[in-house]
Amino acid sequence: MVLDVAPPADVAAEAAAPVSGEKKKEEVVNEEQVMGHIILTTIGGKNGEPTICYMAERVVGTGSFGIVFQAKCLETGETVAIKKVLQDRRYKNRELQLMRAMDHPNVICLKHCFFSTTARDELFLNLVMEYVPETLYRVLKHYSNANQRMPLIYVKLYMYQLF
Repeated sequence: MVLDVAPPADVAAEAAAPVSGEKKKEEVVNEEQVMGHIILTTIGGKNGEPTICYMAERVVGTGSFGIVFQAKCLETGETVAIKKVLQDRRYKNRELQLMRAMDHPNVICLKHCFFSTTARDELFLNLVMEYVPETLYRVLKHYSNANQRMPLIYVKLYMYQLF
């Protein structure tokens, strides 16, 4: 099933300046299925042909407004994270403009973004970012479960990256 995406003017204005391009179409094999979930997106392609395809491999996180997938770019083999965020009209979502403004080696890089819809006409903003397989929470939990303190060099490293 191929869906043409036309975001509302207020949402589209926020995504008007493309990171690498804009979303034109998305194909969803099965909305409930995570493994093998295919996402086709046109990023500056001609004749509406998709130029970038992602395959969602697994869910790496969920939250109140969306879900984060680990995905693989089928053209390049690059592993990326795709954060799919519900665009709820009751809330102002500034994440896209903040991600575009960030340019620092210790902040995840936004590769591009696009919009998608579901069969229930819900609008989602999809943020394609570099994938980082580890989180600070998991590192801290590892040392806590082992009844060990995190080595001071790691504490210094994380603090340096934060501040």
